[in-house]
Amino acid sequence: YELFVTLSYGGKVILADNALHLPSLPAVNEVTLINTVPSAAKELVRMNAIPSTVRVVNLAGEPLPNTLAQSLYALGHVEKVWNLYGPSEDTTYSTYVQVTKGATSEPTIGRPLSNTQAYILDANLQPVPLGLPGELYLGGEGLARGYLNRPELTAERFLSNPFHADPHARMYSTGDLVRYLPDGQIEYLGRIDHQVKIRGYRIELGELEAVLRTHPAVKEAVVTAREDRLGDKRLAAYVTTKEESSEEATDIAVWAKAKLPEFMVPSVFVCLDAMPLTPNGKIDRKQLPEPEWGQMASTQEYVAPRNQTEELVATIWSQVLGIEKVGIHDNFFELGGHSLLATRVISRLRDMFAGEVPIRTLFENPTIAELSEALGSFLLEASGASIVPVSREGHLPLSFAQQRLWFLDRLMPDSALYNIPSAMRLHGDLDIEAWNKSLQVLIQRHESLRTTFDHVDGQAVQIIHPYQEQSVRVIDLRELPADACEAETQRLAGREAATPFNLSEGPLFRTTLIRISEQETVFLLNMHHIISDGWTMGVFIREWFTSYEAISQNAMPALGDLPVQYADYAAWQREWLQGSVLDEQLSYWSEKLSGAEPLLTLPTDRSRPAVQTYEGAIYSTTLAGELLDKLQTLSRNEESTLFMTLLAAFQTLLYRYSGQEDILVGSPVAGRNRQETEQLIGFFINTLVLRTNMSGVPTFRDLLARVKETALEAYAH
Repeated sequence: YELFVTLSYGGKVILADNALHLPSLPAVNEVTLINTVPSAAKELVRMNAIPSTVRVVNLAGEPLPNTLAQSLYALGHVEKVWNLYGPSEDTTYSTYVQVTKGATSEPTIGRPLSNTQAYILDANLQPVPLGLPGELYLGGEGLARGYLNRPELTAERFLSNPFHADPHARMYSTGDLVRYLPDGQIEYLGRIDHQVKIRGYRIELGELEAVLRTHPAVKEAVVTAREDRLGDKRLAAYVTTKEESSEEATDIAVWAKAKLPEFMVPSVFVCLDAMPLTPNGKIDRKQLPEPEWGQMASTQEYVAPRNQTEELVATIWSQVLGIEKVGIHDNFFELGGHSLLATRVISRLRDMFAGEVPIRTLFENPTIAELSEALGSFLLEASGASIVPVSREGHLPLSFAQQRLWFLDRLMPDSALYNIPSAMRLHGDLDIEAWNKSLQVLIQRHESLRTTFDHVDGQAVQIIHPYQEQSVRVIDLRELPADACEAETQRLAGREAATPFNLSEGPLFRTTLIRISEQETVFLLNMHHIISDGWTMGVFIREWFTSYEAISQNAMPALGDLPVQYADYAAWQREWLQGSVLDEQLSYWSEKLSGAEPLLTLPTDRSRPAVQTYEGAIYSTTLAGELLDKLQTLSRNEESTLFMTLLAAFQTLLYRYSGQEDILVGSPVAGRNRQETEQLIGFFINTLVLRTNMSGVPTFRDLLARVKETALEAYAH
C-alpha cells in the first residue's frame, strides 16, 4: 500500500527502520505524509519531531485517542488526520475516517473502503440492531486466502459469506467488538475476548473503557477482570490522567458511579503515571499492577469502629468484600456489595450473634453504624444451631430441595429437564493427565459427587459411595476436517446435554474432553441439579482450575478444609425445620398464599396443553445505558434493588395483559444462608413465590413499596 500508492502518485518513498527514526533521516524536510501507529506518532509529537512539511498523518494498528489527533492538528501544518482500521487478514486496511479538527469525541473507525464489506453480527451470525455491540466481519476483495499450512484455523476464521450473491464469497471473523452509530459510522469497542461475566452480568470491557475515556481528565483507560483476595472476580480500572488535571482516582470513581450501571462500576480505580507497553508500543495488560482492593472503594472519610459490635460487623464486611479497612459510615452496596454478598454477611452474623438476623436488616441499614444499632446489644456466643457432621451409619435424609427433584424424577423418569450442561473452549497446551487428576481431587473432596439416591420403605435416602476413580472421557476429533470437526463437536455437546441421569445408579455428573486440535479442546461438564446449582458450578470450576494449576506444576492443590458436607446440611435442615420453626414458616406462607388464583389467564394464541412440554425459549434484550441509569437512580431513591424495580415492572406487565389484580411470580434464591455451605457442592437453590396485590390503582412508587415489602418478607422465610 505505502509503496504502490506513493509511486503511482509520482512521489518518493522513504524507508526507515521505524517511525521514531524520522528526525534523523537525511530527507526529513521532504516528508509530506506519515503512515504509522498511534503510539509512535504520540512519541514523535512529544519529541517535537514532526517536520513542518507534513500535511497528512495516517494512523492505524491501535485505537486512536482523540487527544493525539487534536495534538497533531495543533501543530498548525497538519491538514488531515486519518484513522485507518483493518487486520492483516484483509490486506491491512478495511475502514477509514478523517478525524475532524476540533472534535471532542473519540474517533470512530469510519466506513468500509471501496470493494470492502463490513458486517456487525451476533453469536448466531445475525445482524445486530443499530447501537448494539456485535463482532465485526469483513468481506470483499482484500481478504487473504487463509493461514499458510493451518487449514483448521483458516476454516475457523474465514467463513462462508451468507450476505453475498457469490456462493463462494467469504468473510473474515475479526474478533473485534463494534457497533453502528446513527450516522452509519462504526465505533470500535474492543476485543471480543475482552468480554467478561461478573455476577452473571456480561460486560464488554472495551465498551466500559470507552465510557471512562469520556471523563474530561482521563487520557487512557484500561479495565480488567481480576480475582480479589477472596477469589471473586471483580473489575479493576487503570487510568492515566491529562497533565493539567488534578483529578484523583476517588474523583473518577464517584463520576463513574453516576454514569454507569451498578454492575459495571469497577471495584477499584488505579491511577498510573503511564501505561505499561509491549515492545511494539501497545498497552501490555499483563504488566498492569495488582490493585490494592478496597483502597479507593469508599468515598466517605474513614471513621473507626466505636464498640465491640461495630468491630465485629466491620470484620465481617472486610472478609466478605475483601477490603482491609472499612469505616462505620461506609455503605455496603457502594463498596461493591450485592445480594449474594449480602447473603454471606447475614450468614456470618447469624453464626456470630444469637438468634436469626433477617436479610432485610442489611438492606434497611446499609452502613456498619446503622446495622450495629439494628442488631442491638446481642452478646457474642456460639450458636446452638450450627451445622455439624453427622454419622454416616444408617439412612441419610435428603434436603427438602433434593426431595422435590427426587419426586419429579419419579414422576417424569428419563427426563433431562434438570440437567445442568455447560461447555468451555480451552486454548493452549492441555495436560490431560493433570486435568484428570484434578477431577479426582474434587471427587474425593466433595461427597455430593459420590452420592446417589434411592428409597427405603417409601422414604427417599441418599447413599454416599467410597471414592472410586472416574476419569474424564476423551474424544479425539483431530483427524477430521475443520468444518466436520466443529459440526461433530456441536452434535456431541447437544447429545450430552440431552442424555438423562439415573439417580439411583449415578454418577450424577459427566465430564468430556473433545480434542479439536493440538491447541484447542472443548470441555463438556454436565451435572444433575440434585447435586448442583449455579453457585456450585462456580465452586466446581474454581477448585478444578486451582487443582489443575497446582498439579501441572507438581504441587499439591491448596484447597481449604471442608468442615461439613452436603449430607450434614441436609440432616441439619431436617432437624432445624420442625416444631415451632416449621410452624412459623408454614404459617407465613399459608397466610401469604391463601386465596391465590390458581392460574394466570394470559391471552395466548394457544391453550395450555394438558401435559406440560417444557419446550420453552429464552429471549434476551439489552436495555439502553441511559434507561438503565434511570432505573438504577429510581431504585436508589426508593431504597429498593434493581431486581425489585424490574419485578414491579414485570408484574405490572402481567397485570395489564391478564386484567388480574393478584399476580404471583416465582423467583429462585441462592439458599446458602449459612457460612458452612458457601464452599460446598450441592443443591441449595430455593424458589420463592412473590405475590403482589395490584388493586387500588397504585402509582408505580406505591407498587414498588409493596413489592419491596413482599420480597424482604419472602427472603426472611
